[in-house]
Amino acid sequence: MIRKIQDRELHEECGVFGVFGVPNAASLTYYGLHALQHRGQEGAGIVAVDAEKNFRRIKGAGLVTEVFDESKLSTLRGDMAIGHVRYTTSGGGGSENIQPFLFRHNSGDFALAHNGNIVNSQLLRDYLENRGSLFQSTSDSEILAHLIKKETRYHDRPRIFSIIDALNMLEGAFAFLIMTGNRIYACRDKYGLRPLSIGRLGDGYVLSSETCAFDVIGAEFLRDVEPGEIVTIDEKGIRSRDYSMYKRHEMCSMEYIYFARPDSDIEGCNVHAYRKESGRLLFGEAPAEADIVVGVPDSSLSAAMGYAEASGLPYEMGLIKNKYIGRTFIQPSQELREKGVRMKLSAVRTIVKGKRVVLVDDSIVRGTTSRRIVTMLKQAGATEVHVRIASPAMTNPCFYGVDTSTYEELISARKDCAGVCAEIGADSLAFLSPESLLRAGNRRELCMACFTGHYPTALYSRVEEANKECK
Repeated sequence: MIRKIQDRELHEECGVFGVFGVPNAASLTYYGLHALQHRGQEGAGIVAVDAEKNFRRIKGAGLVTEVFDESKLSTLRGDMAIGHVRYTTSGGGGSENIQPFLFRHNSGDFALAHNGNIVNSQLLRDYLENRGSLFQSTSDSEILAHLIKKETRYHDRPRIFSIIDALNMLEGAFAFLIMTGNRIYACRDKYGLRPLSIGRLGDGYVLSSETCAFDVIGAEFLRDVEPGEIVTIDEKGIRSRDYSMYKRHEMCSMEYIYFARPDSDIEGCNVHAYRKESGRLLFGEAPAEADIVVGVPDSSLSAAMGYAEASGLPYEMGLIKNKYIGRTFIQPSQELREKGVRMKLSAVRTIVKGKRVVLVDDSIVRGTTSRRIVTMLKQAGATEVHVRIASPAMTNPCFYGVDTSTYEELISARKDCAGVCAEIGADSLAFLSPESLLRAGNRRELCMACFTGHYPTALYSRVEEANKECK
């Protein structure tokens, strides 16, 4: 069955945040998760550890501000905590899948939070269940905990060796935070598909999916966790160990294009600067005869600025986003669904009326939102709408944590550029080239599998599953 997905095109799976060695760690984690709210709005959780190594957890469905209040945070005592915001992809929803996960064990309790997707999760789940493991959730994130505890060859050796063995069994995209009674381990996949950064705050440390969260709490960015690396943070400071010598920097290109906040830096590149440069390059590849440039709020505004600067056309605020719309909107009829789009986004009639508009957006996935925005602009009086996309055409599913897992969901997998242009009702349409996607960030490597079909990892049965869901 093809999953029904909300109108605004894409969703990242989740974000993680951790604090070590700072008083009121849970409160800091709350603010960190709030800064990462764009990475997941369906659930949030925090686990804290106090001086007696007691683990306490609060989690729930909804936004960070809905799950936590001052009285709840006051129960999460200690100077060490990890937190998580979730958007459902692999494993589906349900309260049992809200992280961080907390595991009780006679060798010591531990908590785990994960951003990404494990592509060999079903094989590993079968392997573990056949050896007696009982899973409490349907999330692939729980697999790592079972792999760590299934390591039985050396009961007396430090836990990091069990973690290394477990990580080397995983294939896919991940940034893990693992918290024990006295330390936090930060682990990143060997392909570098998901971001994870380290900051300093006073005498302690913080970890985050994005650097924008450091600014909120006044932390200083130190460095990124490298692909294939485990960083251990405890009272001795920071220590590093490679669990894999195979290292790539295949950062998910959608982090730069869409997911990350513009005030975040990912692997040394500011997201706003990257998007702005992609807009400049987009104009060089696909100029348009027009009067104004309009960006689709919010992730496309930087690219629209770059396109406007390169073209010499004025950048105008032709679309306004209602920032007070809830994360879901019940739409029981087609008429209300159409009104729901206008509640989220509206055209500025005075600005666009009588104008030839270059509409810059970050991506086209299903095409439904693009069609509605083009229609909205023309109904507001735009004489022409030329759509320019600051990424290549999305022709392949993602299996690494983005919610496009079937070909049927992708309009560019079924239609060429002219067909997509006709479908969305634009006067012209052009996409950025994969080469310019690399040039925008001065990068040699990016995961562009959703655009090129070149996946950096083995996929096991995922492609076959994507094809089956289309039939």
